[in-house]
Amino acid sequence: MSTTRTTTVTCPNCGRGNRIPVAAEGRPRCGRCKQPLPWLVDAGDDDFAEVVERATVPVVVDLWATWCGPCRMVSPALEQVARDLAGRIKLAKVDIDKNPRLSRRFDVQAVPTLLVLDKGETIARQAGAAPARALRSWVEQAMEGRHTTAGE
Repeated sequence: MSTTRTTTVTCPNCGRGNRIPVAAEGRPRCGRCKQPLPWLVDAGDDDFAEVVERATVPVVVDLWATWCGPCRMVSPALEQVARDLAGRIKLAKVDIDKNPRLSRRFDVQAVPTLLVLDKGETIARQAGAAPARALRSWVEQAMEGRHTTAGE
């Protein structure tokens, strides 16, 4: 499956709206100011491999549900982390009720369940909501562990 879906992201630096593909190599940059863009996408059972597993940057996966209060609370914090780490990560949101295969695959027992995947491999996992600062620290620690292992 070759997805040509796009999403629109506003550049936090200059405010311009940019249309970016949900699946692509590299890191999206603003068409106007060339700054890295936060990469926020939706993924599901049918396109997860292309959108998440083949990504060339680490992907924070938010396994959530529409009926979940903590999921709605953590969503803005995750979006803040995606803005803070623009160019370094991709944020993929997966609605577990619409994507039961992914829910089973990742053995989701509680929502939100958050994962950090690097080239399709889970390098960090946690359940529950947390503030943006704690989530950013968790993501950065997962990425540092990835670099340490890869560099040895």
